[in-house]
Amino acid sequence: MQHITLSNIRNWERFYRANCINCLTGFKSVSLIGSVNVAGQPNLAMFSSIVHLGSDPALVGYINRPRAAAPDTLHNIEATGVYTINHIQANFIEAAHQTSAKYPSSVNEFEVVGLEPEFRDGIIAPFVRVSEVKYALKLVEIVPISHNNTFLVIGAVTDVFIRPDILQPDGFLAIEKAGSLTSLGADGYYTTQPLARYQYAKPDTPVKRIEQ
Repeated sequence: MQHITLSNIRNWERFYRANCINCLTGFKSVSLIGSVNVAGQPNLAMFSSIVHLGSDPALVGYINRPRAAAPDTLHNIEATGVYTINHIQANFIEAAHQTSAKYPSSVNEFEVVGLEPEFRDGIIAPFVRVSEVKYALKLVEIVPISHNNTFLVIGAVTDVFIRPDILQPDGFLAIEKAGSLTSLGADGYYTTQPLARYQYAKPDTPVKRIEQ
């Protein structure tokens, strides 16, 4: 097994290092975050650092890069307090990937990449119409991470839009039915297939598989 030291990592070329460390955590969820500025202009950007923070209350967090590198989504959320998260499927992956380009703040990424926004009553932020799993959030807290100038953005889930067949009787979401993709590194995308589900683990209790 190859041993990579901190000294090795520090001496790597910038993009090589970014690729390797970005892949190190394994497969991640990848989604499009929709927002609007105070003038109502939509913004759409891809994020792969989205994480479940709690179920009661329902909280979801994501990491926003340094403000100089990725200002628009963060600025819009700060200004309006509302945003959406939209799963990505294979039929629009190229358009979704293109939203990661550094467009000027005046650009509407929906229009540039050819994705149609969808507005729901009472929610000012746009959804991605073709996304099969999408939800709206209200800003709870933005936590600065001083070590690398990034931000943990925490939102409370307010509305979920999903095909009925994806929601299972016990609340489990069979997102493979939606075709939701996962990501690796900054530019790799993968489909998913279910392997197994298991009952809640307890000490001194044999592991029991949930039949599907």
